[in-house]
Amino acid sequence: MKKNKVQKTNAVRQLEKNNIFYKLYEFPWSDDHLGAEAVSEHLDVAKERIYKTLVITGDKTGVIVACIPGTSELDLKALAKVSGNKKVELLPLTDLEKTTGYVRGGCSPIGMKKGFPTFISIQAETMEKIIVSAGKRGMQIEVDPNDLQKLVKAEFVPIEAK
Repeated sequence: MKKNKVQKTNAVRQLEKNNIFYKLYEFPWSDDHLGAEAVSEHLDVAKERIYKTLVITGDKTGVIVACIPGTSELDLKALAKVSGNKKVELLPLTDLEKTTGYVRGGCSPIGMKKGFPTFISIQAETMEKIIVSAGKRGMQIEVDPNDLQKLVKAEFVPIEAK
């Protein structure tokens, strides 16, 4: 009998190449259920551990990446300040795949086409493990936030709306 082989995404390849321990989760998905709430239910983990990856453009720096808890909203002003921009806005969805190599609902901070400045919510620093997209809808990676920070050369910063 054939064993089901896990499809490796760029994110998984990067973790393995850098000898970073991770746990991979796969689950069925639909366009209606791509958010942190649905992922939390499928994986049966606290929503605070699910981090969403947002791709933003800054008026000075160009593309930047933010990872925040699925329970939070991004504070655009705070992100602009820490990233050296006066103004930031979400990257248009139509540009997401050509910019990052990933699609909506499957955008990982790991393994994008280019290394963009990345900012992770300061809340992650206090957590043992967080869960981010593995680079494909229905796939998530559980990883130590400090390993993630080092791998993508990110900064831990306060970027959630109060």
